[in-house]
Amino acid sequence: MRAELSQAGFELLERDFFKEVFSRDELVGIIGSRSPEDFFSFRSPSFKKLGLDREHLKNDDLIDLMLQEPRLIRRPLISGRGMLFVGTDKKALREFSN
Repeated sequence: MRAELSQAGFELLERDFFKEVFSRDELVGIIGSRSPEDFFSFRSPSFKKLGLDREHLKNDDLIDLMLQEPRLIRRPLISGRGMLFVGTDKKALREFSN
């Protein structure tokens, strides 16, 4: 994905949010008006280890969990041109880079 964006002429500014963790305000700002579920990696082994029932988690719970364990944030987070892409939706990224 990195190569595709570079080839399309995008300058990439990368952030390792395992080392430079998000603050609550920053994560809430990234999520914006979308649902935290869009950013949460329910398939992550880290989530499965918690043994939590997805149906009983509220938005604040999801945000708290992502702040405690960054592996629960779907990656990559790619922003540009006023849009934010979450995860590896290559079709959406191709449309974005054209």
